[in-house]
Amino acid sequence: MDETEFWELVDTAREAAEGDPEEQADVLVDRLLQLDPESVLDFARHFEARYNRAYTWDLWGAAWILLDGASDDAFDFFRCWLIGQGREVYEGAVHEPDLLAELLPDFDMEVDGEGEELGYAADEAYEQLTGTVAPDLGIPAAPPEPLGAPLDFESQKVLAERFPRLWDRFAD
Repeated sequence: MDETEFWELVDTAREAAEGDPEEQADVLVDRLLQLDPESVLDFARHFEARYNRAYTWDLWGAAWILLDGASDDAFDFFRCWLIGQGREVYEGAVHEPDLLAELLPDFDMEVDGEGEELGYAADEAYEQLTGTVAPDLGIPAAPPEPLGAPLDFESQKVLAERFPRLWDRFAD
């Protein structure tokens, strides 16, 4: 599976789920079940590589604003959700997190930003296909700390200065 096929699966699942991340995960599992186990592992590698790439202080700061606070777990789930938004939103956010203010047409804290199930879709499909747990994907693990310079998430001044567009649009 190449990168284009990966993003097509993500996009078509999101469209079928009408943007609901939990439903998107279910649709994604169903679509992955139509593939062979190696293709499911390829999907998992693409997902994990993007998940690890999004492990940055700046993205965590953006998640903090959007979610009105973001624990370690909340940021993990946010990164899964971000991948689920598709290539344009993901790449834009990784490049410049403040762009999420323009890339997101809306954001509902009750539904958006929480994509935990998306992170497990490939594992679930692989297990259903093979009856075994997915093997190690053979890609580098995420760094122990987010990339970039740490931010003081508790400082409204720091967040407003670093993410002016997000702050103006989404901060309480």
